[in-house]
Amino acid sequence: MPEKAPAGQLPRSVDIICDNDLVDLCKPGDRVQIVGNYRCLPGKQGGYTTGTFKTVLIANNIMQLSKEANLAITHDDVTMCKKLAKNNPCKNIFELLAKSLAPSIHGNEYIKKAILCLLLGGVEKILPNGTRLRGDINVLLIGDPSVAKSQLLRYVLCTAPRAIPTTGRGSSGVGLTAAVTVDQETGERRLEAGAMVLADRGVICIDEFDKMSDIDRTAIHEVMEQGRITIAKAGIHASLNARCSVLAAANPVYGRYDQYKTPMENIGLQDSLLSRFDLLFVVLDIIDSDQDHIISDHVVRMHRYRSPLEQDGEALSLGSKLDMLTTKNPDDVATEETQSQVYQKYDPLLHGQTRSKNDQILTIQFMRKYIHIARCMKPKLTEEASTVIAEEYSRLRSEDMVESDVARTQPVTARTLETLIRLSTAHAKARLSKNVESEDARAAIELVQFAYFKRVLEKEKRKRRRHDSDTSEAADEIEENKQAKRSKRAKRTDSGEVDPYEYDSDEYIEQTTRITRSQKTSTHTESHSTETEHPESSVSETPTVPQTATATITQKRLAVFKSSLNKLFQERRVQNIPKTEVIDYLNTTLSLNFTSDEINAAINTMTDANQIMAVEDLIFLI
Repeated sequence: MPEKAPAGQLPRSVDIICDNDLVDLCKPGDRVQIVGNYRCLPGKQGGYTTGTFKTVLIANNIMQLSKEANLAITHDDVTMCKKLAKNNPCKNIFELLAKSLAPSIHGNEYIKKAILCLLLGGVEKILPNGTRLRGDINVLLIGDPSVAKSQLLRYVLCTAPRAIPTTGRGSSGVGLTAAVTVDQETGERRLEAGAMVLADRGVICIDEFDKMSDIDRTAIHEVMEQGRITIAKAGIHASLNARCSVLAAANPVYGRYDQYKTPMENIGLQDSLLSRFDLLFVVLDIIDSDQDHIISDHVVRMHRYRSPLEQDGEALSLGSKLDMLTTKNPDDVATEETQSQVYQKYDPLLHGQTRSKNDQILTIQFMRKYIHIARCMKPKLTEEASTVIAEEYSRLRSEDMVESDVARTQPVTARTLETLIRLSTAHAKARLSKNVESEDARAAIELVQFAYFKRVLEKEKRKRRRHDSDTSEAADEIEENKQAKRSKRAKRTDSGEVDPYEYDSDEYIEQTTRITRSQKTSTHTESHSTETEHPESSVSETPTVPQTATATITQKRLAVFKSSLNKLFQERRVQNIPKTEVIDYLNTTLSLNFTSDEINAAINTMTDANQIMAVEDLIFLI
């Protein structure tokens, strides 16, 4: 098989002669097993035979292997999978499977859930009029370098039943789809299958997706939506099946993500291509001392770990699957392991203190079997789930029209509705359920909200930190700020107003930075109040009391102030702006007629929410 060729070697090819009923039994990209006579035939050149002979295989029987690689699954494996799904509730089994995907990569929980849905897939449907509704899920990962995008792709190659890797610079449009070549001996045109045709009923992993040219990216539009490739070249009219899921990884346009530009400008891909991806994740490399310490400890443990069976200087084997008889069906080959372990054994050197003994992770062998069994399920959509999905789709469309300044990663189109259905079906497959319930629809909505708008529906769990006696008051301040932000998010969701400064909890922000900023803000306000005091106590006290009482601003004017200030920061592309320039921009350029009390109240409100910081007539963006 091409995907089982040894490293550094090209797969061998041989000419096969078929006649009578053996003609047109297979298409390019099919896995077949051929039995025949291996002979050598004299070559002809100019009507005369030459001294060189070519070898051919005269076929006697052709057996088409199954499209999906079958694993050696016994009745005990099916019983074990059903027991695992029954003992764990709906959300726990899905999180357990997602956590078992790439356990060597720290974090990225939502991305692992999306990849799990990609491996499970939806349900493909063919309507009576011939219309095909695809069940394949496509995922795009875009973000800064060194955030484990390529490692996630490699893990999918080891887990998926059939997966073919490729890169953006090393692939062309015809190499991914199909190419028309000329036979050197006969001079006839023939059709050769590309990578996406070879990955039929599987997964194709495209790394460095942004390095491809626009012409090559346009060639995969039909494959991602229709699941087939139509060729009309050199007198050849054919249609090849390419029903595969696409998992792509790319970097932003400028190499790193620019926070002063919208996600659409950072991605730099066409909307017609982005709409074909069900989920698009923006992975950022955020500086956080606590998180960096956890990641560094995790990576160092990975490098220190060695398998107990590994010996010094031992060469790695190419694998026993390469040596197999041609008359033996590789799908019927059973593994040597009669019973595979369900959970990984706890290793203190490998897992360290971040994982307890009760925290269980499934093995790769059991994950393959569970995914293969779950893919065979075909759950049906219930009325409750349909209602939840329809309401969420209408809300996403209205939010897309009304809240035009919300940072979106991809456009909300009619394909979003099919995305919700496919993700709900994949979540139901993870439970080994025959019906798609409302809880499956809510899990799909959570993924879509996180990928489209970077929002987390559920409240974030409080982080356990080492409290000292000196930092107890600062920790209380952090909890109060979190609760204030959560209440503001709830108000924003109910009223439908937009706040461009409300960042979601998926981005880790350094806690110590928040403490110092809050302390700086408090000290500045105290110093500012002391500077404004005069020797006459009666004169100094009278203006301060009514100022705090009268300096108010409505929520509507506050939203206008925030959006205008955000627009000014994006235009100037600076870290700080003088307060006088902000007032001139609001009242002169935009003609919004903000009073000084409204501006002071808005600045105080945003400072308390840790969105900006005002120091000596300068406004800093946090």
